[in-house]
Amino acid sequence: MELDAVARRQLDAVARRQDAIVAAVREGLLGPEAPVVALLDVQGIRESARQLHAAFAGPSPVLHTFAVKAGALVPVLELLAAEGIGCEVASAGELALARAAGVPAARTVFDSPAKTVGELRDALETGVAVNADNAQELARLDALVAGRTAAERAAAGQGPGAPVGLRINPQVGTGSIGAMSTATATSKFGVALRDEGVEQWVVDSCLARPWLTRLHSHTGSQGVPLELMAESVRVVFELAERINREAGRQQIDTLDIGGGLPVNFAGDETEPSFDTYAQLLRRTVPGLFDGRYTVVTEFGRSLLAKQGFIAALVEYTKTAGGRRIAVTHAGAHVATRTAFAPESWPLRVGAFDAQGAPKGAPEVVQDVAGPCCFAGDLMARERSLPELAPGDVVALWDTGAYYFSTPFQYNSLPRPAVHGFRRTPDGRIRFSLVRPAQRIEEVLADSGAAQSGALTAGDTRSS
Repeated sequence: MELDAVARRQLDAVARRQDAIVAAVREGLLGPEAPVVALLDVQGIRESARQLHAAFAGPSPVLHTFAVKAGALVPVLELLAAEGIGCEVASAGELALARAAGVPAARTVFDSPAKTVGELRDALETGVAVNADNAQELARLDALVAGRTAAERAAAGQGPGAPVGLRINPQVGTGSIGAMSTATATSKFGVALRDEGVEQWVVDSCLARPWLTRLHSHTGSQGVPLELMAESVRVVFELAERINREAGRQQIDTLDIGGGLPVNFAGDETEPSFDTYAQLLRRTVPGLFDGRYTVVTEFGRSLLAKQGFIAALVEYTKTAGGRRIAVTHAGAHVATRTAFAPESWPLRVGAFDAQGAPKGAPEVVQDVAGPCCFAGDLMARERSLPELAPGDVVALWDTGAYYFSTPFQYNSLPRPAVHGFRRTPDGRIRFSLVRPAQRIEEVLADSGAAQSGALTAGDTRSS
């Protein structure tokens, strides 16, 4: 039976990543001098972006933005921008990354819950869309709009000079990971719509500000059911409809539905897919796609997770209490969530020999440990894997989002290099450096080495 297109893409992706491990070992990107490396599948990222565009195609204009926190690497943002995907940023630093990647203001959305006045002013002056998080932030925006100069008013009218929305917490409930659920009754994000009097306040606030033209909601990510996400979109859509009715015009013209599509960490299958979610939205909120509203999305993890992985050498193996343990160079510094919350963030582990070929040894139950100095620095617990030996390679799959792009400086371990890889027409794997490995000199600089003596200079106490 002929494989369908989805199955072919999955098999191709598995073959590319396995070939990338062999090539990384052969070229010295992974070895004794570089015992851990992060690899990104360029073709896989492009395909993921194209699947997203296809899923949401229709009468409604759509701006897809990438949640920069999920992959805070300028070359990654450039690649996504080349595929027509903008940036959702949650800090001045992330905004700087988007700008460095050449992402225009018109394709950038600023969502931080703690924006400063200076950050708001910068966004408004440069045309970056802002989603206000709360009533106090809205008051700050009022002051900034009122304080515009005559020239600014002439250039941009009476509005703020950039699209402005209001983040709504529809309070629809929590998923299986509380820390990833942002639409709970007491979430720190947005305006709590179901609190007494709040919906009327939202309507009145919009009617009093003709320049408030967007509503935004983001329900969560990993562990949040699709139905909960779709219900949030339905609630915000109906709120927009009410505001427009009472305004007597379409004041709210854009609905930012956030992102949050969960990732399957249990296998190679990409499920749920962007298409599955888009079809659920079409059934739950059909008016979202009838062309009246511009739709903004903010997917992050689901675009990149399966397009990258971490590969590391096994340094030592041992047995303790009858348990086999492989000590590797991949730990909490690159896989922080898995180390500290393993039940919520389990990772699949691949086992390879010293040349990067799949390990053929009999399977035994073993722990896969990292290099960090605390007992919980484990990437896998009691996992049945081919018996690992010093010099072997382990791969942590599905780590293309968050894991190595937001490293944790535990034990002053340096950040690993990140390389993109692609298959050339002649079948070879070619690498492109995305971020160089951090040098020990840089670790020292980040740790205040240049300020040596700052706390002891002039200290006259005897030692």
